[in-house]
Amino acid sequence: MTQPEPKPLAEFENVYDFLDQVRLRPGVWALNGSLTHLDSMLLGYRVAMEVHSAEEDFPFWTLGGSAPFDTWLNERAGRASALRWSTQIEREAETTGTPAIELFFTLLDQFRAERQQSAR
Repeated sequence: MTQPEPKPLAEFENVYDFLDQVRLRPGVWALNGSLTHLDSMLLGYRVAMEVHSAEEDFPFWTLGGSAPFDTWLNERAGRASALRWSTQIEREAETTGTPAIELFFTLLDQFRAERQQSAR
């Protein structure tokens, strides 16, 4: 099975396309695999969406509400937390000895699969 090739920015259709590119080359996008850096980029992405009145599924930050990915993480952990998803995952990765970026993509895949299943 061959690994997908990186795509030019102009070919990204949504945040998930962007994250697929991060998954391919995390060191290019997230300094030292830092989810805090990735979170900052995603916040910038969300701000650009607002500035340009772009509509798309964006589960990482919601204006005036709780973000679906944060809510899902809290439900998965069985607790409420005011911490952002990036901090929660980095802490969990530290306790399990898993690279944070790897854990993020594992959790993102689970989140997306559950959302797709519940949408059916």
